[in-house]
Amino acid sequence: QVQLVESGGGEVQAGGSLRLSCAASGRAFSDYAMGWFRQALGKEREFVAAISWPGGSTYYADSVKDRFSISRDNAKKTVYLQMNSLKSEDTAVYYCAAALRSYYRIVSREVDYWGQGTQVTVSS
Repeated sequence: QVQLVESGGGEVQAGGSLRLSCAASGRAFSDYAMGWFRQALGKEREFVAAISWPGGSTYYADSVKDRFSISRDNAKKTVYLQMNSLKSEDTAVYYCAAALRSYYRIVSREVDYWGQGTQVTVSS
């Protein structure tokens, strides 16, 4: 079992920045690819970003490429999502996700574990 707890959400004005954190506990963190998804009100959950284990490769949705950056600290068992140049359309609940071994599984939504989510609101 892997438990994921997100933090760092909040309200920010358009053009601002936020950094989300996801702290993992349980089984070996470094065995898991990690990622972030988001779900806006009334919409389906969508992929945002993924990072391989131990962290050499990353992949982003086109909508956030060049604005968001995913990283991980295996010693702290934490994955981060740095969000810059935020737009109102980035408003959503952001979920941390873990998948054993391959980050392509994250991209394919083959997630083994989910966090509970953290709200990000971007005001214009």
